[in-house]
Amino acid sequence: MMNTYYIVRHGETVYQTKKEKIIYPWPEVSPLSLTNRGVKEIKTLAKKLKKAKVDELRSSPRCADACVIDLIYSSDIFRARQTAEIIAKELGLKVNFDSRLRDINLGIYHGRKKEEFYRDFPRVFPLRFIKRPPGGESWQDVQKRMLNFLKKIDKKQKGKNILIVSHGDPLWLLEGAIKGWNLEKFSKTSKPNYIQPGELRKL
Repeated sequence: MMNTYYIVRHGETVYQTKKEKIIYPWPEVSPLSLTNRGVKEIKTLAKKLKKAKVDELRSSPRCADACVIDLIYSSDIFRARQTAEIIAKELGLKVNFDSRLRDINLGIYHGRKKEEFYRDFPRVFPLRFIKRPPGGESWQDVQKRMLNFLKKIDKKQKGKNILIVSHGDPLWLLEGAIKGWNLEKFSKTSKPNYIQPGELRKL
């Protein structure tokens, strides 16, 4: 029996509000917490999951009116940990943390202005997909580790509703891979279709 996967991007942080022009610090250096609004949004999501009233969950053939999340896997970066733990507390579950669900490592660009990164790494395909920043990862690197994670879970678990808590780029790359997107499709992904902070989707 196949697993059913749901993805959640961590809740809002100050880097989606006051510091939107700066690339977040690398997690081992400076933990980044959710904003008060971010915490509130995730708590609301957790309550909806508990009551199985989220449309994505109801669409699952296993759900009906009593579907529950069986397992939670999360990035071990603090903002994702915080998000996953809020949800897990509401659902009475524990969180399985995995470094393969971490955000993309942008190497030397962490803590610097986004305009510097986009100047050196413009959204040009296929180069943008395979080019690595010094000390960091390419989109292709991130997609491979996300898919490796999913393959491992599929071997270990069967017939489960599994929630994955991670970050914007990794979830975008995983979703695209599962849906069979080619590079042209990735290049045309618009901002409104990119998973937002605190958003739940079914893979």
